[in-house]
Amino acid sequence: MFKKIAVGISGGVDSAVAALLLKRANYQVEGVFMRNWDGNYELGFCSDEKDYEDASFTCRKLDIPLHRVHFIKEYWNEVFTVLLKEYEMGLTPNPDILCNRYIKFDSFFEHCRVNLAVDAIATGHYANTSFGPFLKNYKEDEGVRLLQPIDKHKDQTFFLSQVKQFSLRRCMFPIANLLKSEVREIARKEGLLQVANKKDSTGICFVGKRRFKDFIDEFIPSKPGPFIDIDTGQTVGEHTGIHKWTVGQRCCLSNCKQPYFVFNKHLEKNYIYVVAGTHHPAIWNNLCFTKEPHWINEEPLELTNNNVLYCLFRFQHTKPLVPCKVIKNPEGLTIILSNKLRALTEGQFGVFYRQEECLGSAKIKNVCHNLLY
Repeated sequence: MFKKIAVGISGGVDSAVAALLLKRANYQVEGVFMRNWDGNYELGFCSDEKDYEDASFTCRKLDIPLHRVHFIKEYWNEVFTVLLKEYEMGLTPNPDILCNRYIKFDSFFEHCRVNLAVDAIATGHYANTSFGPFLKNYKEDEGVRLLQPIDKHKDQTFFLSQVKQFSLRRCMFPIANLLKSEVREIARKEGLLQVANKKDSTGICFVGKRRFKDFIDEFIPSKPGPFIDIDTGQTVGEHTGIHKWTVGQRCCLSNCKQPYFVFNKHLEKNYIYVVAGTHHPAIWNNLCFTKEPHWINEEPLELTNNNVLYCLFRFQHTKPLVPCKVIKNPEGLTIILSNKLRALTEGQFGVFYRQEECLGSAKIKNVCHNLLY
């Protein structure tokens, strides 16, 4: 039932090989390059012209059409303005999770379904679903589950943890069962040399090579305030805005014998509280509270029955999964970790796993700091 597939072509090796595998499987493949940031906007940066050149090269090599679509307005409204608002509130948002939820698996999906009349979409993400990399196990009357890929080091399910069911159930992940090294080798053998050894994109795309603090200055006015040592109550330096700092970040303060790290931020007073040393117990915590969660398939039965959900947790995609207990509360979830994690941060997403399945995620609202150390 799936014949015509739109694949997001980013200009990188992963989406190129995803398109190649679809072509080899005899699907009718349409390449789509998304432009989400206005490269002409003087305050921002976007490498999409070079990426579009590489995407064009890939599609010419594979002999598939390439469509260029613009989601600049959608990205600004659904992702960037939310980003700015949360930074102003002293939070640390995750733009990649928001972009996947609202742009790559919403605006992109709807555009392809309506304008290209495709049966499904595909991406070069390292992820899988219960329907399989090519939707061979698709069932109309069954919800889809988000699963981890073979390559756990490149696993991107963390960033897909807010994706909606209606688009995920019609999404293929052709490289789900490949290692990154195998993806690059396939690209080399196919002659996709322009992208085969291309570095993976990292960081926030629109910031580019600029320092984040310099970039955010263009959108949020600087507001000087003190760095305060929580142990002594002494002012140990001055910052130029709480939006430039996140919990656990090292503060390069002159005239200080020991390194300081951000512990917390007081929005009304414009204070940043800091601690001495990266192992200071104040920035290691095992209890937090979230807003309402988003479950990929359905709410786990344990929570539906008001019991405790035992699962695995992470709030940074590169960190190991940690066992936890999850309990429903009137405003969201209470998460109790089996061991303390460094720099649990308000505004980040707590993502939940059980075995190979990514269950969903919830935005961290409060972190319980135990200062009786």
